[in-house]
Amino acid sequence: MLRRCSILLLTLLLAGCTGVFFQPMQPWVRTPQTVGLAYEDLRLPTTDGLTLSAWFLPSRTPAKGTILFLHGNAQNISTHLGSVYWLPERGFNVLLLDYRGYGASQGQPSVPGAQQDIDSAMRYLVARRDIDPRRIVVLAQSLGGALGLHYLAHSGYRQHLRGAVIDSAFTGYREIAGEKLRGSWLTWPLSWPLSLTVTDDYRPLAAAPQVAPIPLLFLHGDRDEVIPVQHARRLYEAAREPKELWIVEGAAHIQSLDQPAVRDRLVSWLTARLTD
Repeated sequence: MLRRCSILLLTLLLAGCTGVFFQPMQPWVRTPQTVGLAYEDLRLPTTDGLTLSAWFLPSRTPAKGTILFLHGNAQNISTHLGSVYWLPERGFNVLLLDYRGYGASQGQPSVPGAQQDIDSAMRYLVARRDIDPRRIVVLAQSLGGALGLHYLAHSGYRQHLRGAVIDSAFTGYREIAGEKLRGSWLTWPLSWPLSLTVTDDYRPLAAAPQVAPIPLLFLHGDRDEVIPVQHARRLYEAAREPKELWIVEGAAHIQSLDQPAVRDRLVSWLTARLTD
């Protein structure tokens, strides 16, 4: 009975959609003010009539550029603040975006909807008068990295982007669903047919070679048990120059930027991309 119920549940979750990849949380657990950061609490309109929540963190020094941060599949910008709170001190503005259905953002999450959401954030940054619209870099983690790669390949704002940092992303929605299904004895026998129900219309691996000539930096921890490091290697191989791959020793999922040495190296990479 347990087996039959589990299979039914998985079938309902995976049937014909990627909704299972989104695990939003509405309440904020903290704000930038909690950690001593100045910020603007923004509401951004989408082209399909929704309002999104975002935080803008201004650089504490004359800004080298602006980072658009795309978080992973769970919770919201308040729990992912730890990935980027240190960047304003190092000379970068940061815009943290909550996709539709996350935090205070309206709507229900979806992959196509998230593409519109990212575009809304870019449109806002390009129009903002106190930043340089020619110096924008995307920093995207996990699911955000997968979403970001497809957006970067097809964005109407490509000319404004100086680079993209893709941290702990997966190669495809179907691939990672299959891997997770094979990880349990209960679902392993059905991993192939169930994974085929997941659409791969927005496959990151297909988008990666189309991002050039925007410089790409792939980050991935060698101890990532959520998304194995081979996903980063395959994305890097598929991408065209200019590109780099940093495999971070000892780092688990989206934990590479916890290491001060990696932060310093990233600041150098960003500065080089943002300097004329």
